[in-house]
Amino acid sequence: MTDDALPEPDCLPGAPHPRETLQLHGQSTAEQAFLAAYATGRLHHAWLLTGPRGIGKATLAWRIARFLIATPEEQGGGLFGDAPAAPATLDVPPDHPAVRRMAALGEPRLHLLRRGPNDRGDRLSADIRVDVVRKMQSFLHLSAADGGRRVVIVDAADDLNTQSANALLKLLEEPPARVTFLLVAHQPSALLPTIRSRCRELRLSPLSPDDLALALAGAGVDAPPRGLAALAQGSVGEAIRLSTLDGPETYARIVALFATLPRLERARAVAFADSAGGRGADAEVRTDLAFALTETFLARAAHRGATRHDQPEAAPGEAALLARLAPDDRAGRAWADLHATLGQRIRHGRAVNLDPAALLLDTVLKVSDTAGRLA
Repeated sequence: MTDDALPEPDCLPGAPHPRETLQLHGQSTAEQAFLAAYATGRLHHAWLLTGPRGIGKATLAWRIARFLIATPEEQGGGLFGDAPAAPATLDVPPDHPAVRRMAALGEPRLHLLRRGPNDRGDRLSADIRVDVVRKMQSFLHLSAADGGRRVVIVDAADDLNTQSANALLKLLEEPPARVTFLLVAHQPSALLPTIRSRCRELRLSPLSPDDLALALAGAGVDAPPRGLAALAQGSVGEAIRLSTLDGPETYARIVALFATLPRLERARAVAFADSAGGRGADAEVRTDLAFALTETFLARAAHRGATRHDQPEAAPGEAALLARLAPDDRAGRAWADLHATLGQRIRHGRAVNLDPAALLLDTVLKVSDTAGRLA
């Protein structure tokens, strides 16, 4: 299998690649923070873009890269010695040559550091290996073709293993001139503290429902299913994943199954577990989805009990059900404890290859038992 036949590790199935997404919604604060730093004329050499998955970190990295490569470096003041106006946006015209080259991965002043193929070349490596980082060194020590800036995007820094992280650290400690590193990180606390200390952080936030709808429309999801925004929690990536896998429909089945709690219709529970843990090409993905959405229900029940405030409904009848199951702090703590316990139990069961239908049915029964104790 050739490298071209492998999926891109930094692209969510069903979504355009971040380099193809020219507009970014809901992250103006992060964009303006970068532009303010750029306007000082002393741009930091390394930036850490952080926040939950799927909220636009990679899209922002590509927007910054396009901006830096397409914007000429100023050579002194303007006609009368005055400084040029600071850019108000990272936008670059879509017909700019750099935009076309970057979309085709043909921009010589850009290096994309991401997971590559494994030794056999038949699938992606589990992490960014040290040889991939070392190959980047030749790019860093070449002078830019036209004397402009060069940019390195690391997507995602979470994928670095110990060796590759240390190799990248050396480059960050002694950065070549006019090179900007953009590191995308979903869990920055897991990175080497020395890598974090050499980067300036740009923290992105989950999107509002309106911004999420705009971002989904830009990704080709024009009519999001009901409840999708509530389940996605401000993540475009998660919204696209759930939409592709019929996540809102699966969550609605979970809410309907639990609607009779503390009494549980066992036959209905068995049918749900069998269907969600069934066989087929995408059985594992859909089984994982059923477990994840069951955990989501528990998390939302815990939140309802702790805050005593209704959240936007993720499925018909959910708000009334959560208000009944989690009316107070005591119930909220019980659901939070169950969320933690079942989460560990599910991950252990999946790791040792327990029968997924049996594990899912056991999970549902544990939810029923907790509802019975709280009744």
